[in-house]
Amino acid sequence: MSLSKKRKKELRKLQESAAHLWEAQQVVLAGAGGVAREAGRQLGHFNREQVAPRVDAKYHQYLEPVVDRVSPYVDSSRKASKQFIDKSLVPAVGGVVGKALSAVDAANEARIKLARKRAGLPIVEPKKKSSAGPIIALVLGIAAAGAVLYAAWQTLRADDELWVADDPLASPDA
Repeated sequence: MSLSKKRKKELRKLQESAAHLWEAQQVVLAGAGGVAREAGRQLGHFNREQVAPRVDAKYHQYLEPVVDRVSPYVDSSRKASKQFIDKSLVPAVGGVVGKALSAVDAANEARIKLARKRAGLPIVEPKKKSSAGPIIALVLGIAAAGAVLYAAWQTLRADDELWVADDPLASPDA
């Protein structure tokens, strides 16, 4: 089936229009992602400032007395479960979620760059931030090495006054 030149031209224009629309939607979705991240951050603040204190107060008011009466072993099991959650579960889940979010951010960033490139918009690279962290770490490392060397020198230096004689001293005659 053959199309006329006029239909081919119209289809090409429609295809270009759809591509531009898709790129514009990608830019809009990137902005919406930023708004969603900010909303999540604000929700976390609200949770820490409003919800968590109220839940904690209600727990201490109503549930804690009942739990303490039920079993004398509740306190130790509560400590053990809190320790497990704080030291094992939260770091593991946080690591998994962090890696997933960084992968999603990297994919979104690549998609936005491609959309901006196709739309003819300039691609703005973020400026690299210089930090004093590596310099401070280097200085602290050199200072620690110097302290270790000084301690070793003080330990190994020859002090004649510190040596104990092999012969016992004779007691004075009275």
